[in-house]
Formats: sequence, C-alpha cells, structure tokens
Amino acid sequence: MTTFVVGAFLIVHGLLHPGVWTAPQQPDQPSPFDPGHSWALTAAHVSAALARATALAIAWYTALVYAIAGAGVLAGSDWWPTAALVAAASGLVLKALWFDPWLSVGVLLDVGVIAAVASAWPGSLY
Repeated sequence: MTTFVVGAFLIVHGLLHPGVWTAPQQPDQPSPFDPGHSWALTAAHVSAALARATALAIAWYTALVYAIAGAGVLAGSDWWPTAALVAAASGLVLKALWFDPWLSVGVLLDVGVIAAVASAWPGSLY
C-alpha cells in the first residue's frame, strides 16, 4: 500500500506542474501569478514570451521526471530516489525563478520529497 501511495503521489505531484503553469488566464479575473514574469529573467531583460516558454519547458521536464520517479517506485526499482531528487530540484528551481507566494505549497512538497529521500523514508521502499 505504501508503494502505491508514494508512487501515485510522485506522479500526481509531477503532473500538477504543467497544469499550474498552463492554466488559462481569465480576462475578467487576475491570475494568481504570471508564468511570463520571472523576477530573475526580468532582471536579465528576457522577454515575457521567452520567460513563459522557459517556465513551461521546466514544468514539463519536472512532470516527466516526477512521473519516471513514481513509475520507478511502483516497479520496485532502486533508482527512483535519484529521479525523485532530480524532479524535486527541478521543481524548486522553477518555483524559485518564478516565485510567487501562491506556489509555497509546491515548494513545501518539493522540499518534503528531498527530505524523505535523504532520510530514506518510508523505509519499506528502500
């Protein structure tokens, strides 16, 4: 049961990344954040279109690696922790470069994945 829950969590958490970053903006309501606005890329004079494309590329990459990590857990592989660490690091880079308080839960989840892997928790998966 633990294997299924952890594998499903990694896959679902990963798939939320492109979902959040590609959510349509309603013209009559302000968006929680703008994927075209990165504090770091704005300081480097990167256009909003390129910033948005970069955010989407990183979000899809993060989703893919999280899905691979989740599939690795479900398959009982011994390499899934490395994939989970890469996915969490990628997610943190994404959220750091486009930081908005609305993304704080995602930051906590990515940090939680890193902490769980670093402490080999849950032990039944190792």
